[in-house]
Amino acid sequence: MIIKSATFVVSNTKVSALPLPDMPEYAFIGRSNVGKSSLINMLVNVQGLAKTSQRPGKTQLINHFLINEKWYIVDLPGYGYAKVSKSSREKWEKFIRNYLTKRENLQCVFVLIDSRLEPQKIDLEFCSWLGECQIPFALVYTKADKQSAPKTDQNVAKFNKTLLGWFEEVPPFFVTSAEKGQGKEKVLQFIHEVNEDFVKPEIDPQFYSNSNTV
Repeated sequence: MIIKSATFVVSNTKVSALPLPDMPEYAFIGRSNVGKSSLINMLVNVQGLAKTSQRPGKTQLINHFLINEKWYIVDLPGYGYAKVSKSSREKWEKFIRNYLTKRENLQCVFVLIDSRLEPQKIDLEFCSWLGECQIPFALVYTKADKQSAPKTDQNVAKFNKTLLGWFEEVPPFFVTSAEKGQGKEKVLQFIHEVNEDFVKPEIDPQFYSNSNTV
């Protein structure tokens, strides 16, 4: 897939105020500081589209980006950042759950995992929750350039093996590096193939009466 255009559309916390769900949509989420914004910018080849920050937990909104005028990338707030207040964390979790469970055109959730780490409980629990809710997801292992390939492979294998404790099979997964561009073509090809089978959902115009249109 060739990326010809990538534009910011809207930031929001209400599903009813998001763009009409008439095109396929892919959400990106992971622990804070996992390299999510850098990965999104790498995929669409637009530096600065998704805002990167040295301060974990900065992304607190649902951010929509329109790609090739045909599908959306959605940048979701990171989870697991301990320095936010409990009330703020609960508020974020509520609107993230609402988005993930109610967004009709959501085709896949890309769960970002730091490839340098041993399996983390919070990542495993989030994947388990997606499975329980029957929300399709894929794994994206980030920062593969920060260590040796054998070490990356070892951590990926450990995480995938642990997931088999909850799932009959491992979901699709990709090993990536935002700096090196590793995994870009495979992720975009996966999205292209899913887009081919997209069926436009029935839309309730009253629910999206305040929707931002593009």
